[in-house]
Amino acid sequence: MGMLDGKVAIVTGASSGIGRAAALLFAREGARLVVTARRAVELDRLVKEIESAGGEAIALAGHIADEALVSSLADTAVARFGGLDIAFNNAGQLGETAATHDISPPGWRETIEVNLTSAFLCARHQLPAMVARGGGSIIFTSTIVGNEVGLPGMAAYAASKAGLVGLTRVIAAEYGAQGIRANAMLVGGTDTPMGRASAATSEEWAFVESLHALKRIAAPEEIAQAALFLASDASSFVTGAAMPVDGGVPICRT
Repeated sequence: MGMLDGKVAIVTGASSGIGRAAALLFAREGARLVVTARRAVELDRLVKEIESAGGEAIALAGHIADEALVSSLADTAVARFGGLDIAFNNAGQLGETAATHDISPPGWRETIEVNLTSAFLCARHQLPAMVARGGGSIIFTSTIVGNEVGLPGMAAYAASKAGLVGLTRVIAAEYGAQGIRANAMLVGGTDTPMGRASAATSEEWAFVESLHALKRIAAPEEIAQAALFLASDASSFVTGAAMPVDGGVPICRT
């Protein structure tokens, strides 16, 4: 038996990186999935991979900041699979990077919209479905940036990701009595397209590695395993947490 047998899950940002790894893992563990990202070709490839392994998944491509899309994700989970148990709200972007006084107001607003407002919109439509189901687990992908460390040039990204932790804690407090858990992951450096973009040179990559006590960058599959823990009943008494999945960044002084 899989850890998510009988469960229905939404995974956003599923076309690559952490989202893709989590979708594949959740499917292997028995969940039926509704997946989304902007790139339809990559999403269709993901669905075929899941189906070829015996799983079930439906893809809805679009922009995560579009409330019509996030509403459709929850509606599709209920209509096609009977309900919603898990939501891994993982979609995000690095956004405009510059010294704080050089970040443009439009760049700031876009990063907040994609990383934070979209997460609120997702939760806004996921929570009623979970209440109707009698409970569920909502997971947000936050990061060490803005929560454990401040990295130059990332003011908008840091603010948006730190905001996710506040959103997580309020949801956990509001909906815990109805069986809904909400948690965020504080993710360290991970080998994803976004991670490669933020550390584009070998020198930058080595610097990011050095920030971690483990002296390496995570594979997306390692972060997906942490998401699986939070999605599953293995974490049944965990809610409102900002769970480090960070390779030891805060304790590293070497």
